[in-house]
Amino acid sequence: MRAMARAAGMLAVGLTLSATVPGLAPAADYPVKPVRIVVGFPPGGSVDITARLVGQFLAERLGQQFIVDNRPGAGSNIGTEAVVNAPADGYTLLLCGSFNAISASLYSKLGFVFLRDIAAVAPVARAPNIMVVNPSVKATTVPEFIALAKANPGRINMASTGNGTTTHLSGELFKAMAGVDMVHVPYRGNAPALTDLMGGQVQVLFDSLSTSLEHVKAGRLRALAVTSAARSPVLPDLPTVGDFVPGYEASAFFGVCAPAATPRDIVEKLNRAINVTLADPRMLARLADLGSVAIPDTPTAFARLFADETDKWAKVVKLSGAKAD
Repeated sequence: MRAMARAAGMLAVGLTLSATVPGLAPAADYPVKPVRIVVGFPPGGSVDITARLVGQFLAERLGQQFIVDNRPGAGSNIGTEAVVNAPADGYTLLLCGSFNAISASLYSKLGFVFLRDIAAVAPVARAPNIMVVNPSVKATTVPEFIALAKANPGRINMASTGNGTTTHLSGELFKAMAGVDMVHVPYRGNAPALTDLMGGQVQVLFDSLSTSLEHVKAGRLRALAVTSAARSPVLPDLPTVGDFVPGYEASAFFGVCAPAATPRDIVEKLNRAINVTLADPRMLARLADLGSVAIPDTPTAFARLFADETDKWAKVVKLSGAKAD
């Protein structure tokens, strides 16, 4: 617990620095020019769409453009490093999330320490994965699937969208907590993983809810559970994995971060604007379309979330043996 508290304090270090850094406009005037939101993934995915939604609503409230700058590569590490090295003036932000918490242990050679070099601004949303199987799998519930896997150790293929992704580590956490042995089959993204799942080459995938939902509704896949602590409003009748595997939780989260030395008053102004945005019915509806739910909170609480998730996924990464470099 002390280690997590220290980590949260490191992530929040930018929030405690003076707001009177020479050459910076006071928060009352901020922003006086367009703001850049760096996204470490290509355009079109859920991370990119979330950043564009946040930028659109912040522009309405703060009167300046919030421009998305896509810098894909290395699990968002290329974009993250760009923000770490940017001026800490509030004009370069990062769409951060669970991928950053995972990368801290997945990559052994990073040019930054996330919990030290980035300041938490505001959480935005959580998005569960969904445990889906090929319809030919003789299990319609999580307990039935666990029984099937235990009766066939090493014979069920578990797809993922790549080594060290949330779809991979959600499955690894399930394997550990449910006590089952499955073979991990990594793919390069959702599309090929879903194609082989529907074709029967693999049997199970802990996919993002937004990408599997249409296939579940069409009957091409069978949904067994969501990976979040609570049921998803998108599929309210679908149970959680934790209903059957106590303590299991593996949802993704997204938020806004900034360079560590960003003045506290600018961070707090952004936090207030984002929290107002997350109360807007239009924003809530758009997040729901992505299978996400809003999680407004303070910068300090967001820093604590990052520290806790970094610790949690480090254990799963170690257990799985996953490495990205």
